[in-house]
Amino acid sequence: MARSTDPLVVGRVIGDVIDMFVPSVDMGVYYGSKQVTNGCEIKPSLTVNRPNVQISGRYFNDSLYTLVMIDPDAPSPSEPNLREWIHWLVTDIPGATDPTHGREILPYMAPRPPIGIHRYVFALFKQAGPMVMVIPPQQRNNFSTRAFGAHYGLGLPVACVYFNAQKEPGTRKR
Repeated sequence: MARSTDPLVVGRVIGDVIDMFVPSVDMGVYYGSKQVTNGCEIKPSLTVNRPNVQISGRYFNDSLYTLVMIDPDAPSPSEPNLREWIHWLVTDIPGATDPTHGREILPYMAPRPPIGIHRYVFALFKQAGPMVMVIPPQQRNNFSTRAFGAHYGLGLPVACVYFNAQKEPGTRKR
């Protein structure tokens, strides 16, 4: 696929959040029966519970992975001064399994975009070995996926997918 048509480039995930990389692992992210595909829209009401994330790859079953979920558009896409807002952080996920088999460093926080259309990014990194001394971020705002990856020697992601969400209209009661 040409760089100019890569949905991660078009959606500015590559650039705003991560650098260009070559995917080497398959990662499926599902909210119920809805699969997250790059740029799809998912209603926040469907994201209340953490997603089902499946990691697979022909040669990577014995590896460990780190999953980072962030919102690079917090609090507003036009003024993302809280970029990146971290929604979930799980380390030591065995290949061919899911995050429930890993170590949850920061519990899942469902998307609640206050204004505008927000991107929610799942970046998966391959670990060199177990991550023993990972310290949870003191706050969820102003996280940096790049800095986190560099600090823990994770390098570039091996998989990434994102979806869009916006505030749902409130239900009116009389």
